[in-house]
Amino acid sequence: MILVTGGTGLLGSHLLLELAQSGRKVRALKRKSGDTGMVKKVFSYYVEDADLLLKNIEWFEGDLLDFGSMGDALEGIDEIFHAGAVVSFYPSDHKAMLKVNIDGTANLVNLALEKQIKKFCYVSSVATLGRADNDGLTDEETHWRVSGKNSCYAISKYGAEREVWRGIEEGLNAVIVNPSVILGPGFWNDNSGMFRLVWEGLKYYTTGVNGYVDVRDVSSAMIRLMDSNLFSQRFIVSADNVSYQQIFSLMAKYLNKPAPSMNVQPFLTHIAWRVEAARSFIMKTKPEVTKEMATTTSQKYYYSSEKIRKTIDFKFRPVEESIKDICGMFIKDIEGVQMKD
Repeated sequence: MILVTGGTGLLGSHLLLELAQSGRKVRALKRKSGDTGMVKKVFSYYVEDADLLLKNIEWFEGDLLDFGSMGDALEGIDEIFHAGAVVSFYPSDHKAMLKVNIDGTANLVNLALEKQIKKFCYVSSVATLGRADNDGLTDEETHWRVSGKNSCYAISKYGAEREVWRGIEEGLNAVIVNPSVILGPGFWNDNSGMFRLVWEGLKYYTTGVNGYVDVRDVSSAMIRLMDSNLFSQRFIVSADNVSYQQIFSLMAKYLNKPAPSMNVQPFLTHIAWRVEAARSFIMKTKPEVTKEMATTTSQKYYYSSEKIRKTIDFKFRPVEESIKDICGMFIKDIEGVQMKD
């Protein structure tokens, strides 16, 4: 049986879908407050009878920080896909994110070793890799550098990844995937928030560049790597490197909205996060723009996925195709809400 952590998230729900469609026995971890409603929604994007397929998923209530409950979750498990993590760029979430991402992963690695789990796949991030010099390509051999530009999320994932490497040294058959920015549907107020912002009339774009990948490709890459028994190494999972202007323009194209036309220079983004921090402090709300967001979106990052392309002959969906598909799902969701109203 397979255990999936983070099953109620964007990547986890797509991973559950693909595993369930393949007929594999799957147990999915959820927190006590976790909601499986989004999993059903994701399933419904791709299959007609989501309820029937969901019956193949065994849900287990547990917490990565609770060693006891995680021990119970691993009973009868042969393989683990560890996609569970806290993702946030808000300072108020930093302490919890470091705790869950690092200590939670350490717990799971220790239990996997104790229970002699056969296979382990960890979802890391390109944020754990060093940045290549002079806008060059970052690959699996570009190692982490201490820098003020590293977000707390990057630091937490780097710490978690080190726990997996430690597990590998102790005999764990593990493979690590490092996805770039994951594009997928359904989580319009969270992971998929860029689509909502463009729909609402986003006017600005920054000069940054980043890597992007379809959530379905990340899921498929994870399964194929595990099936290929490719352990003790990492793989960048990224379809292409695209500027924020291009990404927002493609979203606008398929949402039938005006493309953002105002270029915000880096110094203006840093003014913006300071103004927003003051506003959110006064209003006691979370800021729309944080220092980490401003820093990240102003940088130019380029990633090479040649290793996974060559190793397992993996082919990625073009970024424009992914955006077109996701925009179609977004519009259907909006139309569905409007019909209910």
